[in-house]
Amino acid sequence: MNSADLGRRVGVPSTALFTDQYELTMVQAALKAGTAGRRSVFEAFTRRLPEGRRYGVVAGIGRVLDAVENFHFDDEMLAFLRDQHIVDGPTLDYLADYRFSGDIWGYPEGEVYFPGSPILRVEGSFAECVLLETVILSILNHDSAIAAAASRMSAAAGGRRLIEMGARRTHELSAVASARAAYIGGFDTTSDLAAGFRYNIPTVGTSAHAFTLLHDSERDAFRAQVDSLGRDTTLLVDTYDVTAAVRTAVEVAGPELGAVRIDSGDLLLVAHRVRQQLDELGATGTKIVVTSDLDEYAIASLAAAPVDAYGVGTQLVTGSGQPTCSMVYKLVARASSADPADELLPVAKKSMGAKSSIGGRKWAARRLDEDGVAEAEVIGTGPVPPELAGRQLLVELVRGGEVVAREPLDAARERHIAARAGLPMSAMQLSRGEPVLPTEYV
Repeated sequence: MNSADLGRRVGVPSTALFTDQYELTMVQAALKAGTAGRRSVFEAFTRRLPEGRRYGVVAGIGRVLDAVENFHFDDEMLAFLRDQHIVDGPTLDYLADYRFSGDIWGYPEGEVYFPGSPILRVEGSFAECVLLETVILSILNHDSAIAAAASRMSAAAGGRRLIEMGARRTHELSAVASARAAYIGGFDTTSDLAAGFRYNIPTVGTSAHAFTLLHDSERDAFRAQVDSLGRDTTLLVDTYDVTAAVRTAVEVAGPELGAVRIDSGDLLLVAHRVRQQLDELGATGTKIVVTSDLDEYAIASLAAAPVDAYGVGTQLVTGSGQPTCSMVYKLVARASSADPADELLPVAKKSMGAKSSIGGRKWAARRLDEDGVAEAEVIGTGPVPPELAGRQLLVELVRGGEVVAREPLDAARERHIAARAGLPMSAMQLSRGEPVLPTEYV
């Protein structure tokens, strides 16, 4: 994969304590029992999609790779673990030298997934793999939920531009991750400068109602903005009276005005009126941007409106009602020793209800129909059928502890567009329904 144009590698602290205590106590007990070094395979997957969703979107793989690289215990962390009596001396010694040295395979970022899809497969010793569970799930559950919401909004937008603007509606760090996931899912720009700085996502932004209220008149505010940012700027026209504001905006900026933004009211009705007014004033090239608590359903309802772009905040960064993907990280195979030649034995939790899982180191492939449209997610533990050999989904991400698959964010974005286009048309429906592809085990 291309390693160019990856954005700025911003320094981050160690990710080693982004974990649950029981990961460390399991390592302690396994070290004492002599089983910590057993060769093991863990897989991240979800047993079901969020209610009503037809497909999932893989996002966060690049951040997982960063987290794995930065997973190490410094002296201050080790002192904390010692002082709090969380683990014993031999375990502290093990953690002091910890670096992941195993292999990771997974669905590439931007790919779609379904119930049971082995989205990430982590292989190494039990101890080194189990320590990564919490941080991997934290990233994948959050980012994939945001990307899925973004994908639905992108499909509903039908090619119109989408602006991510949810930074003020979530934690400051999750805002950056959300902007990244939204870009993968089909958004075009973000208002969050940290996301633009770190991931090279295009950034946009002009002014809020406060800027208009600051000035003695709306005309003064528009004049100040145009003088500073040029005629191609976007003027916010719903602070007072929309009709008067549109007239003033064109008088100040001329017909070259870039865009107007509407942030309140009956957006369908107001957009039609504003478009008619702009055209009558000669500003036929001026675009209309709408904001105001939009989600995929509101975007779809505006399909007939003369809208050029949507700005989405709260509903996007909260997953549009589904803020997690319920992914789990399970041991599916293990050997009886650390010997690479030792046979891997499939293991699985046996449970009543919906918490059972399937043991074995898995592969996944997507079967297509005669028209080239996906018809099934096929998962197996044995040999890959020859007809599916060229349709396998997992790619190598980490080899011997070294990341081998970094790529530009645009590659993930383009992959998602292609993956979504390869699904049956019913995948784009916003109505509740079952996953658009069945999962078949062979």
